Amino acid sequence: MIVEVIVDVSAYPIDRPFDYIVPEELETLVERGSRVHVPFGNRKVQGFITNVKEQTDLDESKLKEIISIIDVEPVVTEELLELSKWLTNKTLCYEIDALQVMLPAALRASYKKNIKLIDPSAVDEQFLTVFGKKDVVSYDVIEKSGLLRLMKKYLIEGSVQLETIIKQQAKAKTIVKYTIATDKEFIVNQLKSLTKQAVKQKELIEWLLLQEQQSFTSQELIEFAKSSNATIKALIDKNILEKEQEEVYREITSLDYQDKDKRFQLTDEQTYALASIDQAQQNAENTTFLLHGVTGSGKTEIYLNTIEKAISDGKQAIMLVPEISLTPQMTRRFKLRFGNKVAVLHSGLSIGEKYDEWRKIWRGEVSVVVGARSAIFAPFKNLGVIILDEEHESTYKQEDNPRYHARDVAIWRSAFHKCPVILGSATPSLESYARASKGVYSLLTLRQRAKEQALPTVHVVDMRIELKNGNRSMFSVDLADAVREKIEKKEQIVLFLNKRGFSSFVLCRDCGTVVECKQCDISLTYHRAGEQLKCHYCGHEEPVPRQCPECMSDHIRFFGTGTQKVEEEIDKLFPYARVLRMDVDTTKTKGSHERILKQFGDGDADILLGTQMIAKGLDFPNITLVGVLNADTTLHLADFRAAEKTFQLLTQVSGRAGRHDKEGEVYVQTYTPEHYAVELSKAQLYEPFYHKEMLIRKQYEYPPFYYLTLVQVTHENVMLASEYAKLATDWLRGNLSAETMVVGPTASAISKIQNRYRYQCLIKYKKEPVLIEKLQQLIKIYRTEWMKKGVILTIDLDPSTIL
Repeated sequence: MIVEVIVDVSAYPIDRPFDYIVPEELETLVERGSRVHVPFGNRKVQGFITNVKEQTDLDESKLKEIISIIDVEPVVTEELLELSKWLTNKTLCYEIDALQVMLPAALRASYKKNIKLIDPSAVDEQFLTVFGKKDVVSYDVIEKSGLLRLMKKYLIEGSVQLETIIKQQAKAKTIVKYTIATDKEFIVNQLKSLTKQAVKQKELIEWLLLQEQQSFTSQELIEFAKSSNATIKALIDKNILEKEQEEVYREITSLDYQDKDKRFQLTDEQTYALASIDQAQQNAENTTFLLHGVTGSGKTEIYLNTIEKAISDGKQAIMLVPEISLTPQMTRRFKLRFGNKVAVLHSGLSIGEKYDEWRKIWRGEVSVVVGARSAIFAPFKNLGVIILDEEHESTYKQEDNPRYHARDVAIWRSAFHKCPVILGSATPSLESYARASKGVYSLLTLRQRAKEQALPTVHVVDMRIELKNGNRSMFSVDLADAVREKIEKKEQIVLFLNKRGFSSFVLCRDCGTVVECKQCDISLTYHRAGEQLKCHYCGHEEPVPRQCPECMSDHIRFFGTGTQKVEEEIDKLFPYARVLRMDVDTTKTKGSHERILKQFGDGDADILLGTQMIAKGLDFPNITLVGVLNADTTLHLADFRAAEKTFQLLTQVSGRAGRHDKEGEVYVQTYTPEHYAVELSKAQLYEPFYHKEMLIRKQYEYPPFYYLTLVQVTHENVMLASEYAKLATDWLRGNLSAETMVVGPTASAISKIQNRYRYQCLIKYKKEPVLIEKLQQLIKIYRTEWMKKGVILTIDLDPSTIL
């Protein structure tokens, strides 16, 4: 028997299946989708079986045998194997990368190299001392000792041997359990034969005989039976108790909430939307629904009802949310409705917790998964619905290999399972709304809020007038007055700023020098905690300079507005206000998202100040005021989606106010109040914004009228980066059709990151049947020739941003 294996090596010549012989004793165990250990060159690696066959076209005498099988049951289902092939072609990645992305990090292999001493008499004293009394040491120890050259000599001679140890990154958690013997007559006889001195043993046996439970932890025996470890051991020696390891799941700690599941009376619009989805579920149709509903229109209730229908039909559901900050709230609603049928998958969990949640899905112990982007690969075998909430969010697109969009994967999986996909949003992406307008997607609209409350009143404040009137504060007079009024009424406020840190940049007022990252072409951000300047691209940190690094002037000033600076300003203007800050810096620790949101929900703070992560999904009855401190942050980015992102952000953040009984107010502070994205977001007028933005996209030949592909070239030498970007651009121009536009090459908006200069070209096309084929040819040229020169080429077939 022969198996085809994709090995765990991301390299161009190896991006294909390799044939291996299956030893006779393993023939009944091999299946497609299982992981195996195989010899590869002079090392041992992990791989995935992608095919099982009886014969091979190659010379069998030259084939190697697989070493061992890791999975008795395949970890990659037949569906996910097919999906990995599609993903490899769709995103132009290595097949091993497509397979690895299907699994949680816990199942990915970690490799460790060891050196084993075979013949101690054949190596010199210096080399021998590294081993001490052991016969195996880590490769790193040899490297640190400067003995690599000597080691290579001994490897050739056979005096030492290189071993590769492959480990999985997480294991199943086990606890020790003590099980009582099944023969009760034997236990009674043992009890009778005890000496008078064995009082504790007698008490424990009598307690065990009264219990219905058959298995106990040592803690239970010590706590409830008032026993001790010595007594437990004595009963094990008498064969009354048997010690065994029992597998348990790691519990995901959640804060204690008092709320109960609420079922809401559906509106006519919700009922109609639900009936349309229900029909697709009944008819097993892979329809993609775009659920376009204003903020607070009850989209989540439709999700819950749809999933309930899928579960009642014996099927499963995937519920995706764009931000980890939304998962606690969404998970809580789902667990209140579906109890322990819900698994959670997101980056805030430990490796072990993710592994356990994934195994619950894989074993079929749960019916619903709530999670961020990677949860789209949950190994369900009978999907009934897939939902993407806030479908317009760019976080659904993975920025490194494989560069997939969760929406595309959802649509592929829905075709496989013949089930509907729901894309929900108050501000759909223009591409999705255009597809719905053409009938590619089915459009469902919710124009009214679920409780028929009015949308919040939105005031746009022109900050140019504030500045002319001498107000240099980041709070306009109107917003400051509104904040005071709401605090007096004991109502809550959300203040939104799309930045983190204390100030955007540090500038010398004498010579104009902006302190920049030495490795990236971007200014460093000032963080008050620890008085540090940080690069938000490569993570570089340095202390705040006391003098200008160029002219040595003392006139260093902080410019811009970060969340930490706003927090200080709040303290000055509203010293009595209780403030919670929610940004990347305050949510680094595990569970911090949930803790901050629970504190706010419990009324422990008057003001929640935050960045993008508070803009959507939050639903608290006491929020009556939302303040957007600077609406221009995203408006002036060098990105064709800048206006769309601004409209989406302002609409979403405005939707946090007045969602329940109390009326809501929103203040939007801007230096460009006349911009259509700001104007139309006031009343959540999506359709007029869509038509206006579509005219501009058509004029400048951008999506959804044209498809885009971004080709980026980076190198540590700026001249080489420019040279190879031109080579790539010229090659594409010469090989793609005349109707396809290749724009560039130009330096990227951020021209250097992590000491690498970045150049790019943009491919714009309506139809280009040979695009994938030609891009694969370009990748082949890059991997065989350019890579050796230190060039890195990346291709993104549907970029979420072109910065």
